[in-house]
Amino acid sequence: MKKKLVFWGTNSSDEKVLIGMELRPEDNKVMVFTFPETVVTEEFNQQMMKDWRDGAEVEFPEQHEATEKELVMSEGLLPNGFKVERDDLIQRAQTEWHFIVLSSRLYESYVSELNQLAEKINEASKFENQLWDGLKHFWDKVQGQVNERNLFREHADMLREKTNELFGALKELRSKLDDEFKRLSKDNQDKFFASLAEVEQKFKDGMRLQSIFDELKELQKNFRNTKFTRDHRTKVWDKLDALFKEVKEKRFGATGDNRSALERIERRNAGLLAAIDKMQKSIDRDKEELSFQEKKAASSDGQLESQIRQAKIKMIEERIHSKEEKLSEMFQTKADLDRRLDAQLVKEKQREEQEAIEEAKKEAQQKIAEEIKEKANARAEVEEKLEKAAEAILNKPASEEE
Repeated sequence: MKKKLVFWGTNSSDEKVLIGMELRPEDNKVMVFTFPETVVTEEFNQQMMKDWRDGAEVEFPEQHEATEKELVMSEGLLPNGFKVERDDLIQRAQTEWHFIVLSSRLYESYVSELNQLAEKINEASKFENQLWDGLKHFWDKVQGQVNERNLFREHADMLREKTNELFGALKELRSKLDDEFKRLSKDNQDKFFASLAEVEQKFKDGMRLQSIFDELKELQKNFRNTKFTRDHRTKVWDKLDALFKEVKEKRFGATGDNRSALERIERRNAGLLAAIDKMQKSIDRDKEELSFQEKKAASSDGQLESQIRQAKIKMIEERIHSKEEKLSEMFQTKADLDRRLDAQLVKEKQREEQEAIEEAKKEAQQKIAEEIKEKANARAEVEEKLEKAAEAILNKPASEEE
């Protein structure tokens, strides 16, 4: 779409004039230049029709008039009294120019938003998912406008180039973070393997199973809160889980673990806490964005930008409302899990106490059985001696008796 038009017309005195129109989209204005036929040479006419209309600079003769018009769809662009043969050309230009102004304002709003993202990214000392997600969300919006042809190609290309630069900067930060994370993950893996090796040795040495089981539970708790790469996490979990199962089988037998219900609740509770934390951070990010948009809306220039900002504010508010409802449901579920966990802990304590009683009974029964066995063995020895003595008396010769 061209931002300049050139055509012949007449003024209020019915004198022939050359008319040039130029759109200034940055301030929604149209400059109208009129040149009397008497000053329009063939050379100047060609310069206006070709060079000036295509964007080149052309020196105007001194005898001309310049009029500034507001681009309003309900008003014409020609000065009062001026006429042209093709009104439809001006009407079409007016419609196209209105779109150009709106598209330019949309582009300017995206440039402003992109500059704010660039400022945050340039100030970042490390990679943050929030920055990546924010930039990705921004480009998705731009791409949507490009697909709908609401942005001109040159504007889209400039936004794309700047966005790619910022993605490149974030990738560099993420690469540094990944290297550091891998190193940290390897250290964490080695520490867990060392701890598991110690516990495994205690198990082989026949130490008390309850103590070993408690150590494994503590390691399991720490495992959930420790940062690993996917590969390291899998290796540590496989080792931890295998040792857990071995201890459980030794303690409870092959039929299963009486603590499975408690552990299921604990695992669900841990997962819920992680989800609550993630949701709260998401809400905080939305509130930060809402605050930013409200500040920008207060200083918006032009109706389009204000409308864009208000639309964004409404979307963010709706998003926050929806997430807060989900967060409330999560807290309700958390309260229910806490009650179930408390009840299960009571049951667990009762079970352990009952196990201790049963163990004491077994030990007492075993002790009594051993005492009975010892007494029985002692009686058997006495009876054997008596039998031998009696047998000796009965087998004594008669001459010896006399």
